[in-house]
Amino acid sequence: MQSVSRAPEAALEGSTHKARVLVVDDETDVRQVMMRMLSSAGYSVCTANDGEEALRVLEKEPIDLVITDIAMPKADGMTVLRKVRERNEELPVLLVAGAPTTESAIRAVRYRATEYLTKPLDPDTFVEAVRRALQMNRLAELRRTALELGHGRNAAGEPSEERSLRERFERSLAALYMVYQPIVSWSRQCAFGYEALVRSSEPSLPHPGAMFEAAERLNATSELGRQIRAKCGDPLQGADPDFTLFVNLHSRDLLDEVLFDPSAPLTRWAARTVLELTERAAIDGIDDIADRIARLRMLGFRIAVDDIGAGYSGLNSFATVQPDFVKLDITLVRGLDKDPVRRRLVRLLTELCNDLGIFVVAEGVETPAERDALIELGVDLLQGYLFARPAAPFATPKF
Repeated sequence: MQSVSRAPEAALEGSTHKARVLVVDDETDVRQVMMRMLSSAGYSVCTANDGEEALRVLEKEPIDLVITDIAMPKADGMTVLRKVRERNEELPVLLVAGAPTTESAIRAVRYRATEYLTKPLDPDTFVEAVRRALQMNRLAELRRTALELGHGRNAAGEPSEERSLRERFERSLAALYMVYQPIVSWSRQCAFGYEALVRSSEPSLPHPGAMFEAAERLNATSELGRQIRAKCGDPLQGADPDFTLFVNLHSRDLLDEVLFDPSAPLTRWAARTVLELTERAAIDGIDDIADRIARLRMLGFRIAVDDIGAGYSGLNSFATVQPDFVKLDITLVRGLDKDPVRRRLVRLLTELCNDLGIFVVAEGVETPAERDALIELGVDLLQGYLFARPAAPFATPKF
């Protein structure tokens, strides 16, 4: 096992910890090439000759990022990815394929690979993918640390009031507000709809991920969901906008009977509202899920499956939910114009949805090249910074 020292600039931002990368490939030449690129970028590197050795390394050593070939003897890269996910939901894993296939791309999505790269590796693209993956890992670590502050104790061993997670969560609810990002129809050159996105001016839980993690730890997802649904329709009061409103729904919201109340605030706008179920949260454990979805449709809501491409259960929710919309995750959209594997996967998903009468929305569109690639693949509904950032209602998108 080799280790390469790295320069200070390759440290995880905001930490003295030196990022350690595990490279897994059964070809010596390929391992050496990746090690040279990572060493030149200043990273610390260790290697494994196959998946079995990689799993042993992961048992013994702290690793910040795994880069693994897919096709290997003994345990292949997909096995490494699956085993990592069984133990750690957030450790970034980059998959590298010499002969990429649609099947391997779909499996990469299912087991939540951080990125899917193809050989031969372009040095700049490779190092940039490593940098992004380590940043994501650092952000996840910061979120965990922030939430752990809620369990701080004072000198007497009692929970510290100022660090109480419940109090910070209550403050974030009181400071909660909504912003809206347009979803455009490229063919019609207009705003098809707006997605309502939650924000809070409470500094201790400043972004949606922190709020939802706190809600989950406090068993308060229903409380947060009710507040969001009560507020997201406010700008529609006294107006008659000609667009569809998209509202995110946590899977646990489906267990909240208030969601199905005909007098609930959002139900007034049900006919023009799409409820988005995220693929990042499992719905498998919810009893009578089909009946609950049917009850929402009886109220007039339509249903979307969000985050396709980064999901917990891949495409499993299609049969259960039978969505009216699917939203392609940013991980499929980012760099789509340069990645034939992503393009093929998006084309297959779009063709499947067209056959089923499902609308496809692509999230995270940031460049004209990504936009043009999506349009070529048959995706007409687009969302991202290229058109407008989330804002108070309702920003006019740029075309």
